[in-house]
Amino acid sequence: MNDTSQTPPSTEATVTPIAMVGGQAFVTLPKDLYIPPDAMEVFLEAFEGPLDLLLYLIKKQNIDILNIPIAEVTRQYMEYVDLMKTISLELAAEYLVMAAILAEIKSRMLLPRPENAEGTEEDPRAELIRRLQEYERFKKAAEDIDQIPRHGRDTFAATVSTNDWVFEKPQPSVSLQELVLALADVLRRAELTASHHIQLETLSVRERMTIILSALQQSEFVTFSSLFTPTEGRLGVVVTFLAMLELLKDNIIEFVQSIPFGPIHLKAIVATG
Repeated sequence: MNDTSQTPPSTEATVTPIAMVGGQAFVTLPKDLYIPPDAMEVFLEAFEGPLDLLLYLIKKQNIDILNIPIAEVTRQYMEYVDLMKTISLELAAEYLVMAAILAEIKSRMLLPRPENAEGTEEDPRAELIRRLQEYERFKKAAEDIDQIPRHGRDTFAATVSTNDWVFEKPQPSVSLQELVLALADVLRRAELTASHHIQLETLSVRERMTIILSALQQSEFVTFSSLFTPTEGRLGVVVTFLAMLELLKDNIIEFVQSIPFGPIHLKAIVATG
């Protein structure tokens, strides 16, 4: 007599793996696995509370949040709770409260639903869905705010401490010897460009002083040699130099030199009240 009985197909539910190592899923913990006392803190870093865990389970399976299969979600949630119990972790109270809420909703889904005042059946999942939607909005807002550059985390102000050092660059004084040498140079150039004049114009020291002051009004510094006109000859050079000396004697101008042995400049003296 042949045994015609058939073995029923396995209805074992899919168990969420604890970890993936080298592509292999582990659904049970090794017996020789050492779990440190503070492992609870490491585990809960991914979930900030029971609502966060529920939202993770819903998004992981692309479930419509408005049509949650409460039985399947409750089963997966309890697997995480059992996992935390298995590894001897101190379970937070809010996780157990949510487990009780899910169990209540699951039982209410199996029983006939009472009708409300409008004649429609009340969905036991409605309050949970509302809380999940609100939590998801706040979580998304917090993530968006966290992406905004934050001073002290993403950007840092550069600070440099400087000493209030004041460096004064002294202007070298012009010696009489350098002034005479500069005059001699101008005279040599005047001799090279000397020409015959049929009639000489009368040169006035006072007029040349006015010309020098006009040039200093247009520019703060005027080069010493630029005030001479070589075509006027030796007489023109002498008259211009005398005009400079008169202005220097009256304390109207001064001779300055930016660097030693550099070109000599004339500068008007500003009267201070």
